[in-house]
Amino acid sequence: MNPRLERHSGRSARVMDVITILALLGCATFGASLSIPGTSQPGDDRPAVVLAAVSCLALLTARTYPRAVSVVVTSCTIATLAQGYLPTPLTLAPLMMALYWVAARTDLRTTRVLGLTTMAVIVLTAILDRPTTDMLLLRTVGPVLWLLLPLVGGRNARLRGAYLESVQARAVHAERTREEEARLRVAEERMRIARELHDVVAHHMAVANAQAGTARHLAPAQPEQAQKILDELTATTSAALLELRATVGVLRQPDDPDSLEPAPGLHRLPELIAACESAGLTVTVATEGEPRPLSPGVDLTAYRIIQEALTNATKHASDHTARIRLAYSDSRLLITVANEGAGVAPPVPGGGFGLMGMRERAHSVGGDLRAGPRPEGGFEVTTALPLHSHVTDEQGTTP
Repeated sequence: MNPRLERHSGRSARVMDVITILALLGCATFGASLSIPGTSQPGDDRPAVVLAAVSCLALLTARTYPRAVSVVVTSCTIATLAQGYLPTPLTLAPLMMALYWVAARTDLRTTRVLGLTTMAVIVLTAILDRPTTDMLLLRTVGPVLWLLLPLVGGRNARLRGAYLESVQARAVHAERTREEEARLRVAEERMRIARELHDVVAHHMAVANAQAGTARHLAPAQPEQAQKILDELTATTSAALLELRATVGVLRQPDDPDSLEPAPGLHRLPELIAACESAGLTVTVATEGEPRPLSPGVDLTAYRIIQEALTNATKHASDHTARIRLAYSDSRLLITVANEGAGVAPPVPGGGFGLMGMRERAHSVGGDLRAGPRPEGGFEVTTALPLHSHVTDEQGTTP
């Protein structure tokens, strides 16, 4: 809360307390002057007024010390009634306010103990002052009913305050939860962008490196073939730049011109295979079952997994061959990328992010992925993806 608003609220509360106490003093003073025909009443009202003034002064600290204030006001009220003043609601007004603060500021057990004790003492004092049956209801039932009202009102005020505090606590918790969720979404988005950048850079740079090495090897003996590979190298680097621009496009300002390409999918698989073959990797594709349409998120995931698997095969396959198998069923797509070489080169130190990214991609659309050496040699990546992913497609897919 604003400090200025807090000071204003505190000042307003003190002003209201002073006004309330002045009103209570007026009520007690007027109640001391009341008399009922047929009953004796003290001729001097000053003792009752003094005791009422002491009670009202004590009430100034009732918010902070409700128990002590209730004891002081109860004592003053007993002294007033013992002098013969009638226990009317006006005379009991300061005590009623003290009991209200007891109920509003203390626990239920304290409220019951102080409330019942105060009522018993007040009724007993009124009866001992006038032991006859004259006006018995006024001296017994009346004080009990009047003193019950502030106890009930204070308890309701306490419950309402607790309810408002719980509502405020829930609002603060909800705000904190929203902030944590926002931070989590930012972290997930960073991981997604990092995964995209790794896939794009790792694949295209691996292919470009292989193409450059092949061109250098062929340049002395087959310059025409080397020139063809260099032309393909230019296309590879251009494709890398386009995909990098599309991947980091989500980081641009909203008013920047939109120049993003559509997200890649299995429809670009021939281009991917052609780029790998230009780098010296022989790729074969086998399709089983009737090809079925994929949701955008699954289509992108399938493409990126195949891209990363072919990148690994380009760098590590000993026989420079890879085999892709696409098996369609009613609800899932099984993708297998394997190389048939005699072995697989160990990963570079600090590597492993490609396999991790493939697993994260598969899990993000509700699929799973296995990758590891083949018993007969080589390396194999197998993933099973649903044809439609509700999670990814609801959030939207960014290339």
